[in-house]
Amino acid sequence: MIDKVILWLKQPIGIVALLIAGVALLSVAGWGIAENQKTPEQPIEFPHKLHVNLGMQCLYCHPGAVKGGSSGLPTQTKCWGCHQQIAMKGSELPKLASYVENNEPIPWVPVAIVPDFVHFRHRPHLAAGLNCENCHGDMTKVNIAENPQVMNMGWCLDCHRVEAASDEEKLIKLTDCGTCHY
Repeated sequence: MIDKVILWLKQPIGIVALLIAGVALLSVAGWGIAENQKTPEQPIEFPHKLHVNLGMQCLYCHPGAVKGGSSGLPTQTKCWGCHQQIAMKGSELPKLASYVENNEPIPWVPVAIVPDFVHFRHRPHLAAGLNCENCHGDMTKVNIAENPQVMNMGWCLDCHRVEAASDEEKLIKLTDCGTCHY
């Protein structure tokens, strides 16, 4: 049976079928990667550009970045602390008011997520002098948060190698599997 399949695959029609299957497989893989990197739809279109340009610091809304792996997402009470004093203009503020009135948490969808087998912490990156925009992009230019690049192991390792420069000891530490996978 296998001999017949191999013989068929060696004929022109078999080669065409293999090429079509290969292109289809690559197309599905490309589509999956593109879908995985799309910015998720948020319950409130939070205008980062406006808030950052008003002088708000990232850590005000995302205080978890100082201590944990997750930066944390702002609660409706954090947002309402300012917006209860500001005239309700814009289409998104009534949505915020509704979450507050109903005492419901805002169901934010995280944008920058690492797999469970990666133990990422913001603290060492902040201690190394990195700013939020080094990884998350310039929020003065975007409304809805989005990843400005594909965040994957290769991207992280490239940065770790640049950070280590010619310091061999630092390079070993920053590229050791146990640094991020423990």
